Formats: sequence, structure tokens, C-alpha cells
Amino acid sequence: MKLILTTEVTGLGAPGDVVEVKDGYGRNYLIPRGYALLWTRGGEKQIQSIKKARSAREIRDLDTAKEVAGRLGNLRVTLRTRAGDSGRLFGSVTTGDIADAVKAAGGPSLDRRRIEINNAIKSVGSHRVSVRLHPEVSASLDVEVLGS
Repeated sequence: MKLILTTEVTGLGAPGDVVEVKDGYGRNYLIPRGYALLWTRGGEKQIQSIKKARSAREIRDLDTAKEVAGRLGNLRVTLRTRAGDSGRLFGSVTTGDIADAVKAAGGPSLDRRRIEINNAIKSVGSHRVSVRLHPEVSASLDVEVLGS
């Protein structure tokens, strides 16, 4: 099945990419969630508009991505959230929360979709998340979660 990706899917591609996937994966997962559209010959205009929107959001080049990665490596990010006496959070920390905390700490504005949390952050303490800045550049970021 040939599809046009509308959002970034880890391990598959970026918005605007035309990918070939198995029928069940496309029909049961990608299309219902809005991650992809069926590929048609008339879809070329959609591909161009998706790629134009992506380039406006994306960090322009490799050098800029490396510079932002250096800035993120030196940044100390602290998040205050509600937690119980045992240190468990009421809810969890989301990628949007982390993006806002990075901006508040004086860092660059990040797209929340570029932040990857390996294990859900549901406790107070220090956690490591990764940020995909460019297809070739990824940065890791230490986030300190404090209870209030």
C-alpha cells in the first residue's frame, strides 16, 4: 500500500514522504489516526504543501541543528508539577510540558513532536529525554521534575 505521510512516524518517515507499507498497517493504524493519506496521482500538490509546512517548522540546516544541540546539552530544565507524598506524580509529564519548560529555561523553542520520552515520566527526580533536531542530529536533555 502506497501512502503519503502527514506527520512524522518514527522509523518510517517524515511528513510529505511517500512510503510503501503493508496493507493492514496502513489501513488499521496510519490512516485512521491521521498519520497518512492514500497515495494518488493527484496527491502531488498535497505532498508539496506538506513539505512546505514542514520546512517552515524544521531547523534549517545541519550546522544550526548542531548549535541547538550544544545549547540543549548545557541547559538545566526544571519542571514543577503536583506529586503525592511518595513522589508519584498526579498524571505524567508530557512532551508539551517539556517544550514549555525548555523555553522558560532560556532555551530554543522546540516542536513538541520532536521530543521523545522513552519511559513515561510519572515520578519526581531526574529524567533523560531525547530531541530529534534534524535527521542526522539528536540531542539528549536532562529534565528535573520537582513535586509541589
